[in-house]
Amino acid sequence: MKTYQLGDVVQMKKPHPCGANEMEIIRMGMDIRIKCVKCRHSVLIPRSKFEKKMKKVLYSTLERKLALTDDGEGNG
Repeated sequence: MKTYQLGDVVQMKKPHPCGANEMEIIRMGMDIRIKCVKCRHSVLIPRSKFEKKMKKVLYSTLERKLALTDDGEGNG
């Protein structure tokens, strides 16, 4: 099972009609709402269907948070 969380940008197996293949996860629950990065259109799909159609996580919110804390801010 692929791991993903709220705010991640994922790559889907098929592109959106606008041509973009990147979607941002904006709501999680039994259904997942994803938003196209290019045209900002959002779609609500069942979690099971999302997991089948998702290819990989491109940008993770966890990675972004770690990058911000490791910027050499000198906390200590």
